[in-house]
This record gives sequence, structure tokens and C-alpha cells, in this order.
Amino acid sequence: MIATDLGFEENCKRVVEEVVNAFGRIDVLVNCAAEQHEVSIEDIDEARLERVFRTNIFSQFFLVKYALKHMKEGSSIINTTSVVAYGGNSSLLEYTSTKGAIVSFTRGLALQLAPKGIRVNGVAPGPVWTPLITASFSDEAIKQF
Repeated sequence: MIATDLGFEENCKRVVEEVVNAFGRIDVLVNCAAEQHEVSIEDIDEARLERVFRTNIFSQFFLVKYALKHMKEGSSIINTTSVVAYGGNSSLLEYTSTKGAIVSFTRGLALQLAPKGIRVNGVAPGPVWTPLITASFSDEAIKQF
């Protein structure tokens, strides 16, 4: 396990280098880092908006950027988005926005890498009980979840 903040390019580069040093190549890259916060639009500030975008979408750009040179034909990239990218969520505006960006990123990246024989897919799970729920939802929202 490599503990780091994937929202920053230099950390993503270091993670890829450590993986390649340990295993020699990258066959599959799974982009799954995420954070979310229940909030109304009036309470979103620039710092947290940037933080959520860094974690949820910047990390995917940076990890692909550095992993790509260690991938060959037949390799695969899997980007985790969410059903909220398609239906929205009134209390998770930052998260929902990033998940929509991931859908577009995945589609464009798939078109860019198809000629190289590298498959890019997105996975959009629905509500799943994870530590993200208890870390970001109110007690009442957790009960309803």
C-alpha cells in the first residue's frame, strides 16, 4: 500500500514510479480515489471545491499521464464515476460535478488510446456502503442511506 494524496501531480508520479519499480510494468490502472461532502451551493468555498476536484478528477489525469508510458497494447484503464453523473444529487454538488467530468474524461481518453490498443472504461456504481458514507453524511442521512 502506498499512502499519499493523489490530488497532486508529484504524488501521482511517485506512486507510478514505485509501482513500476516493484512490478516492472502497469497492465491495469484503476482510478478510484474520491471524496464527497454534503453541502448547499451557498456553502461551497474555493478551497474545498478545488480539493474535491483534485481528489476526484485531477488524480485521474495525473495517474494516467505517468502510467501510460508503462502500459502496452492490451492494457486497461478503469475510471470510477457514479450514477450521480447521470441523475445528479442535490446535496453532493461538488462530487456530482466531478463524476460528470470523469464520464467525459473517460470517453475522450478511450478515443485517444484506442489506436494504441489500450482499453479505457468507466464504472458508475450506485449507492454503495463505504467509509465515504460515514465520513461525509450526517447521522440522519446515514440512517436513510
